[in-house]
Amino acid sequence: MKIVTAAQMQALDRRAIAEAHIPGLTLMEQAGTGVVTAMEQAYGSLANKRITILCGKGNNGGDGFVVARLLRRKRARPSVLLLTHPKDLQGDARRMCRRFVAAAGAASIQANPNVDRVQRQLQSADLAVDALLGTGLCSPVSGVYQATIDLLNEISVEKKCPVVAVDLPSGIHADTGRVLGSAVRASLTVTFGLPKIGLYLESGIDHAGQVSIWDIGIPRDYIDSIESRISLMTREDVRRVIPRRLPSAHKGTYGHAAIIAGSIGKSGAAAMAATAALRIGTGLVTVATPTSVNPVLEAKLLEAMTVPMPETNAKTLASSGLEELVSFANARSAVAIGPGLTTHSDTAMLIHALLRRMEKPFVLDADGLNAISEKVILLDTCKTCPILTPHPGEMARLDKTSVQAVNGNRIGTATRFADTHGVILVLKGARTIVAKPDGYVAICPTGNPGMATAGTGDALTGIIVGLLAQQLPPWDAACAGTYLHGLAGDLAAAEFGQVGMLAGDLIARIPCALKQMTHA
Repeated sequence: MKIVTAAQMQALDRRAIAEAHIPGLTLMEQAGTGVVTAMEQAYGSLANKRITILCGKGNNGGDGFVVARLLRRKRARPSVLLLTHPKDLQGDARRMCRRFVAAAGAASIQANPNVDRVQRQLQSADLAVDALLGTGLCSPVSGVYQATIDLLNEISVEKKCPVVAVDLPSGIHADTGRVLGSAVRASLTVTFGLPKIGLYLESGIDHAGQVSIWDIGIPRDYIDSIESRISLMTREDVRRVIPRRLPSAHKGTYGHAAIIAGSIGKSGAAAMAATAALRIGTGLVTVATPTSVNPVLEAKLLEAMTVPMPETNAKTLASSGLEELVSFANARSAVAIGPGLTTHSDTAMLIHALLRRMEKPFVLDADGLNAISEKVILLDTCKTCPILTPHPGEMARLDKTSVQAVNGNRIGTATRFADTHGVILVLKGARTIVAKPDGYVAICPTGNPGMATAGTGDALTGIIVGLLAQQLPPWDAACAGTYLHGLAGDLAAAEFGQVGMLAGDLIARIPCALKQMTHA
């Protein structure tokens, strides 16, 4: 699904009205319907619930009036706070205001309320709807709008009152995700037509909450004509590429993944990557690890195989084992390099030499990335297109910049690096970004803060190499792997909560994520 800027979405709306002759009122009605439907899906029956709708004077406020009118049909108890005078409303927003008044009476709207009135109304609400400011906002919020937003945020936390944002949380820049003065912290954002890029960047991620995308009836060929190199991964995209299980299949059908990983004290990274590769459906998995670590891994892994390799005095993989590792890697379907290898100088030399001779698809992660941080040019010599999976710290080392610079321009950083070095880059973090050399980017909507724990990166490496071993092209493996990794994390968080979940909980729920995808 394409992700668009505010200008692109506004152009789509105008074209639908002018060329497809879809009245603006119809689009607005569809938008309001989407909000109410999403509210029911998220919070159950709305009957008898006190719902405060905060409306601004633009089309976002017009959507809010539709929401209020439709909530009455659901036997909810809506009340509208309009932060302007009704005579200041124009166009479709004014018409929707009149429709609401005709249905509910003039007393159902409180115009130009003071702060005390806003506070009393919000404190009595079971739910709040933010229809204050839309995608056209480009200057800092101030005055009564800022005071109302700050009050809404304070009361929603104090009362645990869910806030539903219409199209975009008010105060968030639609293109950058940055806060313009103050911004609503929504529990749920219902966005219309196509997702806006600001919902997946910077503060937009924290302020949007759960994002629901609602089709308001813009013709499909108009959407297809939009030029966007940024897309949102969807269940349909992932379901389409998940390998099918044939009745005649055997373990060889689903590939053999090689994982080059582990060292003394870091055998867990190798074990988690191997287990994740098996859980994603790989037929066979073998881990190449230092000789001293091999007995530990054999005890930890029942279904995966292990191969002891020459080691340094520090019990890390040694460059003297290069030929053995080359033969091992190129005899498998796909390879993962990096989890728990350490930054030992001799191990780094081994990785440098190994990359030049890799013939199979491979994933480079963790200490594999650290090993090349001073020799990124090695990526240009690879025979196959590698998949790199850095977190922001590793990305900063690869790109010779700061973590702040990476996080301040995640899409730009990922696309530029992928293009320069001919790699597929999975930039981990909130809303993981996957970029490929031709400039296209996919953003992952799954995942949660509970995944900020040791070992989840190793799990991602195992998932991606497992999909590569099952013959998925690198781009599909990177995108599907990232989506399923996040979905498994969401399932684990739903069961254990975000605070205490472990990487092992995520790995154990990979089959559940697959089942959910294939049976949806």
